[in-house]
Amino acid sequence: MLEPASDALMVTLVGLFGGILLGLAARLGRFCTMGAIEDLLYGGSDRRMRMYILAIGGAITGSFALQSLGLFDPTGSYYLSIRFMPLAAIIGGLLFGYGMALAGNCGYGCIARLGGGDLRAFVIVLVIGVSAYWTLMGPLAILRNRLFIQEDVTSDLPPGLAHLFSEMLGLPVPVIGLFLGLVICIGALANRGFLRDPKGIFWSLVVSAAIVSGWAGSFHVATTGFSDLPVVSHSFSAPVGESLLYVMTGSARAPSFAVGSVIGVALGAFIGSLIKGHFRWEACDDPRELRRQIIGATLMGIGAVLAMGCTIGQGLSAFSVLAFSAPLTFAAIFAGAALGLRQLITGFQPAQ
Repeated sequence: MLEPASDALMVTLVGLFGGILLGLAARLGRFCTMGAIEDLLYGGSDRRMRMYILAIGGAITGSFALQSLGLFDPTGSYYLSIRFMPLAAIIGGLLFGYGMALAGNCGYGCIARLGGGDLRAFVIVLVIGVSAYWTLMGPLAILRNRLFIQEDVTSDLPPGLAHLFSEMLGLPVPVIGLFLGLVICIGALANRGFLRDPKGIFWSLVVSAAIVSGWAGSFHVATTGFSDLPVVSHSFSAPVGESLLYVMTGSARAPSFAVGSVIGVALGAFIGSLIKGHFRWEACDDPRELRRQIIGATLMGIGAVLAMGCTIGQGLSAFSVLAFSAPLTFAAIFAGAALGLRQLITGFQPAQ
């Protein structure tokens, strides 16, 4: 059994491990949701989008494999224990996607850029964390609670696709999850060009492993330790704000999975940038660009809290447990990013 103090340390190390994997994937594998959307819409390439889809499929397969072995219970996760709010997912996703386009990357991508020496990303990360906490616990929380109060699921059926299909078909939940995960993996690999890209496939599966390790590690600590800790995996909106609070008040609060995850991404990206020889300090030369990025970061923080996740939180962690919210939120993020990119490219200046 783990002591309470070691519970917090153990779950922080779990987050750190997965975060390092995600940081390395961003730098060495060029894994990036914003980049995937931009390549698909304007670059004539679906390679990075296939990487993202393969990561989703791998995370689903791994998560439900854990459940089949009794090493994880997805119903204890945030995404299946809070009632599904379609309107919040759509509005939050649109805000996040549009803000992501304005800022040039999502929270995860900005932390990875920060690990490579980009000081512009440092400003974006700070604003994401602060705006997320404005909405989660600050002045905007009153309005959010009136419009989209987050309540526990009261029915016996969690808001998850695998659980719904299990109820309809009478099949075990892990079987449904494993089947859907493998179908998504096969769909992502159904391209000869991508099949000949072992680097892209490898880093996609590394991202999947990071998500699955979060579930496995936090579930183990939650079920064997003394502390009442949540079962979580990676996300980079409110957890960024939580990490900022820890930096300021670490002597009065224990570390957490979120803190380990955020530090891990920055550390992994730093290591990756050194390996590739790409580390360099960068700053913003154009105040108009910085203003646009700050506005985008604010929208991302607000949108992610409304949607209960970001491109990683909803797009991978929630997808890995097949939450109802995941495909809807990701579609809204995609639409918001597409709108923002179109405005930037046609309304301000041509794409470089």
